[in-house]
Amino acid sequence: MKKVLFFATVIAGCIMISSCASKKELVNCQNENKELSAQYQNARESLAAANARINSLSDQLKSCQSNNDALSKSLEQSLNNANSSSVNVAKLVDQINESNQYIRHLIQMKAKSDSLNMVLTNNLTRSLSKEDMKDVDIQVQKGVVYISLSDNMLYRSGSYQISAAADATLAKIAKIIKDYQDYDVLIEGNTDNVPISQTNIRNNWDLSCLRASSVVQALQTKFGVDPKRLTAGGRGEYNPVADNGTAAGKTKNRRTQIIITPKLDQFMELIGKAPKDDQK
Repeated sequence: MKKVLFFATVIAGCIMISSCASKKELVNCQNENKELSAQYQNARESLAAANARINSLSDQLKSCQSNNDALSKSLEQSLNNANSSSVNVAKLVDQINESNQYIRHLIQMKAKSDSLNMVLTNNLTRSLSKEDMKDVDIQVQKGVVYISLSDNMLYRSGSYQISAAADATLAKIAKIIKDYQDYDVLIEGNTDNVPISQTNIRNNWDLSCLRASSVVQALQTKFGVDPKRLTAGGRGEYNPVADNGTAAGKTKNRRTQIIITPKLDQFMELIGKAPKDDQK
């Protein structure tokens, strides 16, 4: 009887050990799945930003190539015309050479611009958590970075006062702004079309301007961004991105945009100033 009890105890212990090991493997798999999902999301966002910039510069390139084709046809017609002067032909040749040079310049700028925008967007999205990204939308359009922040995350309800919950996200965005010291930064407030009903705020123009000003002052006083680089502006209800006829549309329209624009004369210098990953 004692032997039977002994073996039963041993078997039960083995089952418990096996069960614990299985649970540990499951937890490890779940953690690995979460990490891979986050990496996949970052890759999708980076690709979307790069594609937007590529499409913009591709349109410019097509336009220049079209002009070049027109000049080439004009030269051919001149050469076929016995009465055309050598001076006019020489001018057309010069114009074609200038056009080709500009096309090569556009191609180089396209590659460098794509690289710069990718670095900036990647650094920003890596700085923000998955939870942050629910209230933050990042887009790159024609060389300009737009960071759109929802009013639910930024402000207290019906107010222009920054909420305590917004500080963590603004701190990360301020870090990116300070890493790129040669960028101009516009903070732009936007509202839905519902009239404001507070005695100290006249209308949505006031509300959008006050909210933009609150973000500017938070970036300056709390997070050390140089105020000379900052501009605050409000567009009221007149720059909607969705239909104000629905609750979801109103939510999208109530936003504050942080618009980061590189100065063209400093563009080349900025290429070599991308912060390293260990500077986060």
